[in-house]
Amino acid sequence: MEGSALIPALRLPQRPLSLVPSAYSSSKARLWVLPVFPLLGAFFLYMQLPGILHDWQISQHPLVPESSEVQNGRCQTRKGFLTDCEADLVYEVDGHRYSSKVEIMFASLHFGDYETGVVISADHPEMATLSLGLDELWNRIITLTVFVLLFFGGGIAAGFGALRTRREQVVLGRAAILTPVPVKITNIRRRRNSLTVSYSDKIAKDASKRHGLTTLRDGQQPLMIGGGKGKSVALAVRHEGVSLPVLLDAKLERISMTDEERAAALASLAPATEAGITPVSGQTAQRKASPLLRGLQVFSGGLLMIAVAVIGFWLWYVTASKTPFQSPGMDINNAMPAPLNAWGCAQLQKRFGQGNAPFGCVASDFQSWK
Repeated sequence: MEGSALIPALRLPQRPLSLVPSAYSSSKARLWVLPVFPLLGAFFLYMQLPGILHDWQISQHPLVPESSEVQNGRCQTRKGFLTDCEADLVYEVDGHRYSSKVEIMFASLHFGDYETGVVISADHPEMATLSLGLDELWNRIITLTVFVLLFFGGGIAAGFGALRTRREQVVLGRAAILTPVPVKITNIRRRRNSLTVSYSDKIAKDASKRHGLTTLRDGQQPLMIGGGKGKSVALAVRHEGVSLPVLLDAKLERISMTDEERAAALASLAPATEAGITPVSGQTAQRKASPLLRGLQVFSGGLLMIAVAVIGFWLWYVTASKTPFQSPGMDINNAMPAPLNAWGCAQLQKRFGQGNAPFGCVASDFQSWK
């Protein structure tokens, strides 16, 4: 159905009209993200940055002590890719006995045990870490950077979204020419004494392609103008000051009009209803919406992007990396199916065959190429 064919002849007064500012709502998830995500980003910095700086200093002049022991070592992989390792280190330097506790976090696809030992700073023997922590140092830096950017970026995006919603709420209270447009209802959820309605501005030719969220108080219903073939279409009006249309309620109470003007506007919709455009109840629209399917599509798209990124990184590692001992390249290559792993190891051996084999390509002696 074309957008113009869906719009009943809603006759509004020929003068600027204002709308109820609360016609625009912010997602509660956005309000939750705004304070929580920056706190999570700060938490990750607080927990991981000191350890990374500590190990970076050790990496500038590392030394393996003659007498050392790793005690209570444990690594745990979370979410399939994020590995936490901790251990107690005991070692001696020039007759002095030292002990310290180490905790590191890095991204890895490796499943199994890690071989590691104690490494100290030659300049500051009281500073010690795991050799695994130094091997994965750049991995740790990148992992921390990604998490911090995601959390702080999510908080900033939520803040800008909340500010835009607030600005648009203020603009809606100003009188302007209103233009009726159709919108697609994507979800209706009942919350106690109100309806939370999600809709999409994708039908009209001048659509902004944005998604809106609004709350209708108890007793109010969206002004439905059509449905069928999995679609529920409602009537909205476009305010000159904002790009996203405002969803109308069935009694037009969201527009600032007199009772007489409101009755005349509602009467103008009667011919369209008689012609076959029948209002659809909120319950019907809710059944036709498919947020689960949309969520699965988004999730599948995200998995596909991750898979493409992982395969691209693996190809770069086996064909162009400057060192075979690069993580997570070694872990990805080890997790590949046997034919791909064999091909990747062959590419690495062509360039680095004179040295020890990396994890994923090493034979049973843990040194030679398999």
